Amino acid sequence: MVAAESTQTLERGDEAPAFSLPGTDGETYTLERFADHDALLLVFTCNHCPYAEAKEPALNAIAADYDEVAVVGVNPNDAEQYPDDSFEKMREYVESGRIQYDAYLRDERQDVARAYGAECTPDPFLFVNHAGAEGTEWHLKYHGRLDDALNPDAEPSGEPGFEMREVIDTVLAGGKVDEEFRPSRGCSIKWRD
Repeated sequence: MVAAESTQTLERGDEAPAFSLPGTDGETYTLERFADHDALLLVFTCNHCPYAEAKEPALNAIAADYDEVAVVGVNPNDAEQYPDDSFEKMREYVESGRIQYDAYLRDERQDVARAYGAECTPDPFLFVNHAGAEGTEWHLKYHGRLDDALNPDAEPSGEPGFEMREVIDTVLAGGKVDEEFRPSRGCSIKWRD
């Protein structure tokens, strides 16, 4: 396990890079698929990383508690080197109820993770939906950790995911997000050579 921290590639206000990725439900997902939501919490994550596993309950709870927020996991890890991150395992985790996000997507070519500047698992990005002349536009409101529990066995000082929940509440209320970038910590993304 190689720990890493997220870094900033996208700046607040930047438009979300487009993607078209397969989901564990057999559907293909693009940003437009989430147009009926006010916000999108896009989290680069995986199956095998203990940091990512530790945040699954918080992400499942956010998905359950916020109808207006789409919680989407994206797994970019090299499944040849890390078989636990295979698409089949992703499906198993969704079918078992371990993963209860609005969608769990596979970034096999790793292009999407690179476009977003993802570095670790988990690496969360919160976007707000702005309808523009061309349709739905997603703009970054916050990139950073879910809460202050930065190690897999640590407990957050508030409820799991509380920092991201505060940002989500601000965004949904139409407020300005003042929180500075606080990097997430997790296993490094397993890039293909």
